[in-house]
Amino acid sequence: MNYTIKIIQISLIIFSFVFFFSCKRNEEEKIINDVAIADETQSSDWLAYGRTHNERRFAPIEDISVDNVANLKVDWFLDLPNDVGLVSTPLVVDGVLYFTGTMNIIRAVNAVSGELIWEFDPEVGKVLKNKRQVGWIHNRGITFYKDKIFAATWDGRLISLNAQSGEKIWEVETFSPERALYITGAPKAFNGKVLIGNGGTENGPTRGWVTAYDTETGEEAWKFYVVPGNPADGFENKAMEMAAKTWTGEWWKHGGGGNAWHGFTYDEELDVLYIGTGNGSPWNREIRSPGGGDNLFLCSIVALNPNTGEYLWHYQTTPGESWDFNSNMDIILADLKINGKNIKAILHAPKNGFFYVINRETGKLVSAEPFVETSWASHIDLTTGKPVEIEGARYIDKPYTITPGPWGAHSWQSMSYSPQTGLAYIPTLHSAVKFSQNGIDTKSWQSIEFIGGIGVNMMAPDSSPRQYPASLQAWNPVTQKLAWTVKQDNFWNAGTLTTAGNLVFQGRADGKFIAYNATSGETLWTFDMGLGISAPPITYKINGRQYVSILVGWGGGYARGGLGAHQLGWSYKKHTRRLVTFSLEGTVELPKQSPPFFPKPIVPEDFIIDEELAAQGGILYGACFNCHGGGLFSGGMAPDLRSSAVVLNLQSFKAVLNDGAFTERGMPKFAELSDLQIEALMHFIRKTALETMPVYEKLISNMNANYDAAKTSH
Repeated sequence: MNYTIKIIQISLIIFSFVFFFSCKRNEEEKIINDVAIADETQSSDWLAYGRTHNERRFAPIEDISVDNVANLKVDWFLDLPNDVGLVSTPLVVDGVLYFTGTMNIIRAVNAVSGELIWEFDPEVGKVLKNKRQVGWIHNRGITFYKDKIFAATWDGRLISLNAQSGEKIWEVETFSPERALYITGAPKAFNGKVLIGNGGTENGPTRGWVTAYDTETGEEAWKFYVVPGNPADGFENKAMEMAAKTWTGEWWKHGGGGNAWHGFTYDEELDVLYIGTGNGSPWNREIRSPGGGDNLFLCSIVALNPNTGEYLWHYQTTPGESWDFNSNMDIILADLKINGKNIKAILHAPKNGFFYVINRETGKLVSAEPFVETSWASHIDLTTGKPVEIEGARYIDKPYTITPGPWGAHSWQSMSYSPQTGLAYIPTLHSAVKFSQNGIDTKSWQSIEFIGGIGVNMMAPDSSPRQYPASLQAWNPVTQKLAWTVKQDNFWNAGTLTTAGNLVFQGRADGKFIAYNATSGETLWTFDMGLGISAPPITYKINGRQYVSILVGWGGGYARGGLGAHQLGWSYKKHTRRLVTFSLEGTVELPKQSPPFFPKPIVPEDFIIDEELAAQGGILYGACFNCHGGGLFSGGMAPDLRSSAVVLNLQSFKAVLNDGAFTERGMPKFAELSDLQIEALMHFIRKTALETMPVYEKLISNMNANYDAAKTSH
């Protein structure tokens, strides 16, 4: 009897030790699988782009709250002197913060101290040195699964890294280097696979697709095309055969578009993958599908089987779109109670200006209401699920002013949703553009790879929809009504974060980082970063302390330039980009940035402008404005050519354009340009520098006046 008891006691002791060390090992190794990523209750990590698979960007942490957020101070920061535009969402896994910077460089830092642990450089500049380039040097994020990080590069590679060491495990090429495509979006890891799409709709005739790869091996698991190809080649699946019936003409010669460059959500509960799809290639439906048609699956949410890529259902937000109204925006999962019914819902606020609530089990529309002015459609018919278009909106017979404009009512800047308040927090844009197809032969127009085109003319609108260009809106998806709004004086403000402390955080284009009362919209805390913010914030809790982190560095498509972005003064390489982390216990003093800076155009007296050459250079500059800015007004993503000494010397300029001297900084190589063409660009730049000198003088005068006014008020 005693012997039996001793055996039992020893067995229990052994079991206890095994259980303890097993738990300890699991805790140390921390397996980041779909269950972990879907967990809304954990607070120590930020495991996915939108924190969890639900993409809500809501953190159940209330240490920092409406009562004490005014005491928030800098805890640590990391200077990033070689970076430019920063738009990425960092991840936090087991005490380590991971993020992607300029030229797709991945860094891992201690999430408590900011100390750099490792850095991985995919050497994008070297890969692109002898390749024609499109796109931008920024990237919106990375994804984490099991013990690996997955990152996509500008040039189209998908890379798997060891999370502990930063060493490369595998690498695949997701599209041919000969294609005018690029990647700026974050991959999405789920269910043992990692998904990536691409951008490039405006750069040539392209047919959009997404590809899923095995997370362990990098082998292709499946591919799903967004739009159908040439029927003569056969269809990849029944979904493409169905979609082809909604197209007319020879659409495949134009590619069709639909590039899925952002907006991927995995529903761990239902085991469904949702992808947001892009706009048409070209924009103008009269060219790509002259007989009309909905043009599936453009501007849609498409539900797929995550294991096979098989089509399940779709909802199209803008049938037959002609205005760049893509649906690549956030796809947020929430459980709502509407009219007494519990609904597993998708919340979606795409470019077209309507806020959609969709049943994610069936794909059926629940409700849709405009959250901005929508001059292209009066409302969404709840019976058909389709918009009721306003006559003339397709600008076929005459020009028509469209609102929202092509930047959209809401772009990729992250929307968040709080189950606590029941509100969605939308970084909203208010703009309009006049569309016209006058002068365009819709029967013969054709986009060319790397030259591209959109098949429509854009002009200044007859009027602006509002007196302010942007706002932060709190939207109730159940009632489909605005709860509160904050007007904003500048365009292109960053994404939002909401927490259980009843807070909403947002960075702005003017450099202010602000915390609002999530219920009322009252401003509770403001911190001036001294540089425009384009990245969304995240929050996490380690050792009893809540942190709020954000990347600071004006970037994204709008930041490329034009007078609107230029006049903010976030000049190229003038201000230090940073990763900044706050806490209630913070004691660090953040070094001040230089004031806004406006590069002075160089107008040499001995340079005689040749008007004919300048006109030719103006045409050539069409390949440059995406980075160096419309009207040569750089927004800070690239140098302001009007003030560049390199452009004053033919040999120096040739070294950059013909030889690719700056490719590792993201400057493309244009080996095909002749000496005469480069001279033409020089003359165009000098002519523009002279003509825009009054703009520079006015900006300096206004800045000095504002400085004097601020000095007097103090």
